[in-house]
Amino acid sequence: MDITAAVAAEVGGEFSLQPATLAEPGPGEIVVEIAGVGLCHTDLAAKDGHLPFPLPGVLGHEGSGVVVAVGAGVTKVAAGDKVVLSFNSCGRCRECLDDEPAYCHDFMSHNFGGARPDGTSTLHQQGVALGSEFFGQSSFATHAIAHERNVVKVADDAPVELLGPLGCGVQTGAGAVLNSMDCLPGRTLLVLGGGSVGLSAVLAGVVRELQRIIVIEPHADRRDLALSLGATHVIDPGAGPLAEQVRAIVPDGADYAIDTTGIPDVLNQALQALGHRSKVGIIGVPSDPEAAMALPLIQAQVLGVRVMGIVEGDSDPDVFIPELLELHRTGRFPFDKLIKTMPFSQINEAVAAQHQGAAVKIVLVHERGEEPA
Repeated sequence: MDITAAVAAEVGGEFSLQPATLAEPGPGEIVVEIAGVGLCHTDLAAKDGHLPFPLPGVLGHEGSGVVVAVGAGVTKVAAGDKVVLSFNSCGRCRECLDDEPAYCHDFMSHNFGGARPDGTSTLHQQGVALGSEFFGQSSFATHAIAHERNVVKVADDAPVELLGPLGCGVQTGAGAVLNSMDCLPGRTLLVLGGGSVGLSAVLAGVVRELQRIIVIEPHADRRDLALSLGATHVIDPGAGPLAEQVRAIVPDGADYAIDTTGIPDVLNQALQALGHRSKVGIIGVPSDPEAAMALPLIQAQVLGVRVMGIVEGDSDPDVFIPELLELHRTGRFPFDKLIKTMPFSQINEAVAAQHQGAAVKIVLVHERGEEPA
């Protein structure tokens, strides 16, 4: 199939809309016509060389759309079904069999390997393979090949073009609260960073009926948005020491902290704002792959601090995405308030807007005329 894709040609370069050829779906594979695709920090981290992925290639991992064809053996979906695409997993390792696919033993190869398990690419240009299979989809394109394990069927009346972020950023933030840390009602949550992941955690904190939800965010408009979504307090990190500002709100310290920044100094400051038996969830991807946090050992022991790395909010997408959609249907999880749509053809402008803080979560939607001639 001839498609149009946003190709990342080199580390640190811009995206370029180019014609490409999508392979026929193999066994267990699904061809999806992409209606919308979220722009995520992980896409940009891979483009800029902070995460492994072969270039030139096609990124994109928050896709959603309509199934147009399926490969042999696929029974989960059929042509015409609306779907959300999420991360890929092997389905065979211990964690996958325990319904913990976010910790698949082969997560890196299935999501960052740039090719199918047999080494073939799903995308080519003039016979030359492109890096593909990013998170099992590479959905910065008009069409993508996904897999039976990483598609979630949604209702026919669902606003499919807006649902892609549920497959990664939204389920990561919400899942950190509802799954990973299983926050208890009436407690205090500290959210480091008011981007789409952090604000999804805020929405989940409201669902979980937390007493205090404190958001640390330098952009004033994002602090205002956090308050409108249910945060009880917001803090400008430039206004003074972070721990002092937090303890002015909750003297005994926060029960839970989620870091979405990937900035060690921010996380280290937050450690001074924690209470007894607190939990810290590490979500943010650092720009330096060697970045490390400094854990004060005696304090951690005395308080009983528990630090956990979190991938995809400990979510099983087949279970969690429908739960989030049901919360949204009943008005309890308005994740759409985080989203701004832009044309897919303006992907580079969208990157700039998100970087400047002009938008929290941009979803790129396709326009007519983006198909190759």
